[in-house]
Amino acid sequence: MIAIGLMSGTSLDGVDAAVIETDGEVVGRSGKTATLVFEDGLRIRLRRLLDAAPGLAPDDPEVLAVARLIADRHAEAVAMLASRADIIGFHGQTILHDPAAGRTWQIGDAGLLAHKTLLPVAFDFRSADVAAGGEGAPLAPLFHAAMAAGIAKPLLIVNIGGVANITYLGADAEILACDTGPGNGPLDDWVRRHTGAAFDRDGELAASGVVQHRRLERLLSDGYFRRPIPKSLDRLHFSALVDEATAGLSAADGAATLAAFTAAAIAAAPLPAPPLRVLVAGGGRHNRAIMAALRGRFAVPVDPVEAVGWDGDALEAQCFGFLAVRVLRGLPLSLPGTTGVAQPLPGGRLVQPG
Repeated sequence: MIAIGLMSGTSLDGVDAAVIETDGEVVGRSGKTATLVFEDGLRIRLRRLLDAAPGLAPDDPEVLAVARLIADRHAEAVAMLASRADIIGFHGQTILHDPAAGRTWQIGDAGLLAHKTLLPVAFDFRSADVAAGGEGAPLAPLFHAAMAAGIAKPLLIVNIGGVANITYLGADAEILACDTGPGNGPLDDWVRRHTGAAFDRDGELAASGVVQHRRLERLLSDGYFRRPIPKSLDRLHFSALVDEATAGLSAADGAATLAAFTAAAIAAAPLPAPPLRVLVAGGGRHNRAIMAALRGRFAVPVDPVEAVGWDGDALEAQCFGFLAVRVLRGLPLSLPGTTGVAQPLPGGRLVQPG
C-alpha cells in the first residue's frame, strides 16, 4: 500500500509529511517528503494549550478551534506532496501525555482531514495502549526494526524531538524502547526566553557556552531517571526543575547545560548490552552541541541516520504511514518491551472520507 504519514511533534514547529510504500511489516520504497512550518500565531496557541491542557475539557472552544487548524495544516501538507495514496497516518498534536493518570491527548480533527483529502485517515494511535496500562510511547520501535532489518545489532536508534526517545534493537531480535528525558523542548524554551529565537539553530548558542556540571547533576537527579524502562513523559515534565537549575545562567551557558542534559539523559538509559552503533534522528541531530556531547558519552560511532541512507527529517512521518497500514490490518502497534503493555497490542482508529 501507499501511505502518507504525518507528524507534528512536541517541538511545535510544523508538520512533516512523507510517502511510504509498506504492508505494515516490510518497508518498501520511500517517496516524496514535505515540511509545512506552522505560523507563529499557531505555535503560540499550541504552546498555551500545552500549559493549560491538564485543566481543559475536550470540548473547550480553543481546543476545538486549534484542532480544526491542525487538520487544515495537515491537509495542506498532504497537498504539498501531490502524491497518490491509499491511507493517511495522522498522529495529531500532543498537548498532554500522562500515562500514570491514564491520559494521553493528541488534538486534530481527523474527520475534517479525511474530508479534505478524500482519503481514509488512521489516527488516535496511543489511547488503546494507555488504556491497557501501557505508556503510549514511543510508537516508532516496530518501524525502526523494519527499517533496520539489514543493519548489524545491537543497534541504538535515538530520536531527538521535543522529548528524546530510543529504540534498542538486540542481536536476538529483542526490541526495547523508552523516552529518555528532555529532547529539544527545554532548550527551545530557554532560547526563546533569552534570545527571542524559536530554537538554537545548529547548536550555535549552546556551543558558545560552558556546561555547568553542578547544575547538570541537579537536572539528572530527577526521579524519572531512576524508573526502569519502558517509560515515557510529558514535554513539560522537567520545566520546574530546569527553571531552578538554570537560574542566573547566561544564555550561552544555560543552552550548553541543557544540551548536555539531553545527551546525558540519552546515555543514561539502561541497555541490555552496549550497541555497536548509535543512529540519531529528529531535529536534535542538527544541534552540534548535542551531537558532540553524545559522541563524548558513547564509545561507539554516533551518526545521523543519513549515514545509513535514512531521512532523519522524514523518519517520524514515515513511521506514522507505516503504523497507519498496521491499524488497517489490525497489527500490533506496541509491545511489552516498548510501552510496557502485557502483550502485543493493536490500536488506532480509522475514519473514512464523508
